[in-house]
Amino acid sequence: MTTLINLRPYIWPSDRPDLKIRVLWALVALVIAKAVTVLSPYFFAWATDALTGETDSLPAFLVAPLMLVLAYNAARVMAVAFNQIRDALFARVGQHAVRQLAQITFRHLHELSLRFHLARRTGGLSRVIERGVKGIEAIVRFTILNGIPTILEFAIMAAVIWWQFGLVYVVIVAVMIVAYVWYTILASNWRIAIRREMNDSDTEANSKAIDSLLNFETVKYFGNEQMEAERFDASMRSYEKAATRVWTSLAWLNFGQTVILGVGMAACMVLSAMAVQRGEQTIGDFVLINALLMQISIPLNFIGFIYREIRQGLADIEEMFALLRVPAEITNRENAPNLKVENAAIRFENVTFHYDANRPILKGIDFEVPAGQTIAIVGPSGAGKSTISRLLFRFYDVTGGRVTIDGQDVRDVTQKSVRDVIGMVPQDTVLFNESIAYNIRYGRVNASEEELSEAARMAQIHDFISTLPEGYDTQVGERGLKLSGGEKQRVAIARTILKAPPILILDEATSALDTHTEQEIQSALDQVSRNRTTLVIAHRLSTVVNAHQIIVLEGGLIAERGTHSELLARQGLYASMWDRQREANEAEERLRAVREADDRGIVLRGQTADYIPPK
Repeated sequence: MTTLINLRPYIWPSDRPDLKIRVLWALVALVIAKAVTVLSPYFFAWATDALTGETDSLPAFLVAPLMLVLAYNAARVMAVAFNQIRDALFARVGQHAVRQLAQITFRHLHELSLRFHLARRTGGLSRVIERGVKGIEAIVRFTILNGIPTILEFAIMAAVIWWQFGLVYVVIVAVMIVAYVWYTILASNWRIAIRREMNDSDTEANSKAIDSLLNFETVKYFGNEQMEAERFDASMRSYEKAATRVWTSLAWLNFGQTVILGVGMAACMVLSAMAVQRGEQTIGDFVLINALLMQISIPLNFIGFIYREIRQGLADIEEMFALLRVPAEITNRENAPNLKVENAAIRFENVTFHYDANRPILKGIDFEVPAGQTIAIVGPSGAGKSTISRLLFRFYDVTGGRVTIDGQDVRDVTQKSVRDVIGMVPQDTVLFNESIAYNIRYGRVNASEEELSEAARMAQIHDFISTLPEGYDTQVGERGLKLSGGEKQRVAIARTILKAPPILILDEATSALDTHTEQEIQSALDQVSRNRTTLVIAHRLSTVVNAHQIIVLEGGLIAERGTHSELLARQGLYASMWDRQREANEAEERLRAVREADDRGIVLRGQTADYIPPK
């Protein structure tokens, strides 16, 4: 019931008077259709009496029966016509409700926090939305277009049978309807539990399929195709069992409904046949009660169908409404103003933060990024480096202290205005499965072709794009997998250039690249960060040697800070990290030199033991 109440504003939208008018006209067509539906059996009965000569009211023994037969069929055509008019009028209302709810759900998903999206299963989430949208359509259509007409038809039929045949017939019909509805509800409730089980299995199977396909390369790396197929098949096996039970239970439901209808119709027709034998009714009356009961069986069948569809629709939609009830963790304060940026200075004031209360991440971080300067944050894995960028973007709120931009707490201004002034080049660049132009233009969707090309040139990717057969229209594939790591990073840099933000965050933007590509990307990043307030989160220390200040994090605390030369002179944590990375780089260079020499057939004395070439 709560779900139906939630749907009411979409079926009767307050902001769309044109749709309200359509609903009213649809109801008018509905009433006319039901009136004609009840009237049509009378033409059939009168034609029967005319053909058997049991009436004296006809002006001619031949013309009248033919006219009545034509009237009967015309009434049937009119009933169908008005039903179709009703459906046509209501179609836009139903589809408007579907579109509105689908859009609300989509927007709500984007409003949910990063915490929610890190824990989600994309395949299962997409299936929940898909079933929910279909469930909305089923509920809207069957509630308005079939539920109300069925109740109206029952009321008219009951009045007609009482007037035409008496109370006994009404009692029999009422008992038949009550038994039919009771059995339908009982069986449908049983089937709903099976349906939920089937939905859960379907969601799990789809989640595993999507997850496996998204990690296609990993599956191939380890040769685990068979294992993935078996995991998917295990979920599908559960789905198969539940789906089989759904169809089996439907057969039992239909069989029971047919038995109840058959018993009720037989009782009424036996009474009518006995009345005909006594001369109390005509053959036309016998035909009429049969036609009326057949007419009742149609909405009765719809009652079962409507109830099943609405309950199944509710089972499908309840997960979607549960999703809509998930609160947005990060929200704008009431009447929050937009961020006003003049210098784009960033400050973290005694910031504490935890994802889990039992595991603090940041423990009183305090630093400033002056306007136009570059500050680097380095440290071992798990020190809290990437958390700082997430707090600045306000993906999470700090648990203590505050984060400010030009003295304004990011919690006191709108989220959009904060994110509008920040550009991000992440470590793992994920692209849309669209063209290169689309992905670059994502930084500023209304950018011109000239601005697009200029951003690509600054990111040092324009020449590469020009060599492609389709140029900027080249599709990059799922998550950009058709491009190399360096090419994806350049696209990310280009779209950040196009956005032209006053604040730039480089979150380990080169850590996944080889040394040669890193140097090329680094030169592009240096150009992008010029005259911008830049926060560099880095693992490779060679990329931050020119920063105005380097902050070294360890265990959620600032262990050291200073310039590159100052930190080396201290011989502390930074210096030890620098020495380890320098040794690793030198070993990598020696290994590369040995491999190149081996390819040329040259033996380098003292280095052959470091490398054993493949046979």
